[in-house]
Amino acid sequence: MSDRRSDIAPCTQLFPLTSQSIVIEAGLAERHYWRDLWRYRELFLVLAWRDVSVRYKQTVIGVAWVMLQPLASAAVFTIIFSKVAKLPSLESVPYALMVFAGLLPWQLISGSVNNAANSLVGNSGLISKVYFPRLIVPGAAVVTGLVDFMVALAVMAALMAWYGFVPDARVLLLPLFMLMALLAAIGPGLWIASLNVRYRDFRQVLPFLIQFGMYLSPVAYASAVVPEQWKLLYHLNPAVMVIDGFRWCLLRGAAPIYWPGFLLACAVIALLLFVGVRQFRKTERTFADMV
Repeated sequence: MSDRRSDIAPCTQLFPLTSQSIVIEAGLAERHYWRDLWRYRELFLVLAWRDVSVRYKQTVIGVAWVMLQPLASAAVFTIIFSKVAKLPSLESVPYALMVFAGLLPWQLISGSVNNAANSLVGNSGLISKVYFPRLIVPGAAVVTGLVDFMVALAVMAALMAWYGFVPDARVLLLPLFMLMALLAAIGPGLWIASLNVRYRDFRQVLPFLIQFGMYLSPVAYASAVVPEQWKLLYHLNPAVMVIDGFRWCLLRGAAPIYWPGFLLACAVIALLLFVGVRQFRKTERTFADMV
């Protein structure tokens, strides 16, 4: 043993360890995973910019499509639920404004879930060749949904100006509910993304789940139509609180916040985020082999 140490000492003198030395050690990348997320921030920006540019370059009418899609959906919902089904709107709020204020957060949530869920399969060439924290890929994919949301928010501002509806100071709290929407999307998005690598059937099932979730959320109707005894169970869907929060901010408090539901939604979002990250990290090592 003493001879080995004497042999190693000259080597360390000839090749001293520096801050730039590469250390190969089992489990090192695992321990430094969250620090590596910050180190690879430039890759995150590159992937996010690529996704946004592809999203808008490959459409015939570009940004106009992002504007027309929610407008068309709002028009259809207004006709069906207001004129045909005769559902009530919020007090002193045009039905079209109420619907569009619900479409904003729903499209942010559904678009972010869809983009994150399909991101790993869409970047299979990169994942199978280069090491980096895989969490960057779905995280960058969420940015596309956020850009779409900002465009739709400008349309919402134009609609409010058309109807002469001016928001009050509550609009300053809108970023809080934007954050809730993103967190509500990231958890399920990570969970589905990890499953999508192994079971490609999820790509076919996901649009159905998103469509089903929209009708369970108050996108085309107000939460006031839900009976009081079902309110707490109803708020197990975190999108309910996010949509009501958007309407509360944008429509001068016309949609009151159900505070027990708000606390329940925060707990559900935290649970979904924990489960999503845990499932993603648990299966991350196998992505390069299966993707």
